[in-house]
Amino acid sequence: MTALDFSTILPELLLAIYAMAALLAGAWFGKDAIAKPILWASVAALLLAGLYTGFADRPEQAAFFGMFYDDAFARFAKVVVLISAAAVLAMSADYMGRHGLMRFEYPILITLAAVGMMMMVSAGDLLSLYMGLELQSLSLYVVAAMRRESVKSSEAGLKYFVLGALSSGLLLYGASLVYGFSGTTDFAGIFTAVSGGRMSLGLLFGLVFLLVGLAFKVSAVPFHMWTPDVYEGAPTPVTAFFATAPKVAAMALIARLMFEAFGNVPGDWGQIIAALSVMSMFLGSIAGIGQRNIKRLMAYSSIAHMGFALVGLAAGTAYGVQAMLLYMAIYTVMNVGTFAFILSMERDGQPVTDLDSLNRFATAQPLKAFAVLFLMFSLAGVPPFLGFFAKFGVLAAAVNADMAWLAVLGVIASVIGAFYYLRIVYYMFFGAETDGVESHMGLVQSLALLVPAALLLLGAITMFGVDDAAAVAAQSLVGTEAVATDAAASGQAPTETPGE
Repeated sequence: MTALDFSTILPELLLAIYAMAALLAGAWFGKDAIAKPILWASVAALLLAGLYTGFADRPEQAAFFGMFYDDAFARFAKVVVLISAAAVLAMSADYMGRHGLMRFEYPILITLAAVGMMMMVSAGDLLSLYMGLELQSLSLYVVAAMRRESVKSSEAGLKYFVLGALSSGLLLYGASLVYGFSGTTDFAGIFTAVSGGRMSLGLLFGLVFLLVGLAFKVSAVPFHMWTPDVYEGAPTPVTAFFATAPKVAAMALIARLMFEAFGNVPGDWGQIIAALSVMSMFLGSIAGIGQRNIKRLMAYSSIAHMGFALVGLAAGTAYGVQAMLLYMAIYTVMNVGTFAFILSMERDGQPVTDLDSLNRFATAQPLKAFAVLFLMFSLAGVPPFLGFFAKFGVLAAAVNADMAWLAVLGVIASVIGAFYYLRIVYYMFFGAETDGVESHMGLVQSLALLVPAALLLLGAITMFGVDDAAAVAAQSLVGTEAVATDAAASGQAPTETPGE
């Protein structure tokens, strides 16, 4: 290990040191006195880490003998993770203060989870992959059960822990098979072991178990069963976090593992990911129709959207990776705005999550209602909102990779899923006259609703450079000259990885 290694992991290192210092401060001063300052300090730390990661001028490099990559792909994913984590923390401050959930442990655990996610997207080895995954997971198990007096919150934490432990076990078993049949845990070494374009049966089984373990983390069908119950039972700020940063990190981890370790056999893992994608799109779209609780509805929405993001990965091309990254960035913006509104839903001072409470909301608060309309239309993929372009990108990647059948199924699933998004809009503008929901928001929470809604509309005019950054990130990962602006090249399978 050298000084260069530690400079490469500087954002992660400083965030970890900050989390430890905040933990000591919280224990010393007491949770009531220090909880709110720690929350805002955590927001500042996450934003600073995101700014440094995105804008610092430093070369792409590997650290700790290739176990940690600092490249354009990792930086793009880290910026999305850090900004979304900071946004969720900031917009949840008012909610947590009103409902007695302001505890200093919450922002510290979110910060540690963010460090784990940063480790995940930079992993260059099966061991560092698992370290990052478990640091994220252990933190999330705790925050899911943070409301200890609530049976539903305790149940959510327990379900998440048990099923998360199962997924970790399957992932470790897959890692052991890959190590046994390739002789290495290093992604570059695994890439070399399958350089002939064919894998042994043992390696194939290892790949399948790795994908199964990671499919749990993105709640892809049929490994989605924890998602609706955990989304409903966890405190709403925690649910908002589950729906954003961890999904981005897990999707980026799948991409890195597939392209850097198994990039020579895209045909083998592409079929598995395509199957996960189709099942997720359709189950998420169909099962969400019957939901009356908006948090459970957003859980099925998340399952469906992960299916669409997997379409980009299934294509096995640089264009597909770019489309996936852009999709996850837009998906995060949509969910931050949506959960900012869900956090504000109250009646008589108590949180409300049933859809019927939204009846005629537009009559009382039209500005917020139109912001939610923008968010729902974008989630449904209605043009000209950014959600449409996100879906168009991943479907175009599938078509360019000669997987038109997958794109057709994606269009059908998108039409089905549009029903429950448009139903929310219908309730808000044309619902029955009943006792409606009240929406109380502080300044930060109002911005977290209105700014994403505006971005989803204005982004159709200009992507603010995010599409270009996603193209650079995809090229960095896949190691090919195929970029988004060259649709023809996007149909070619990748043949190189960084460093090869």
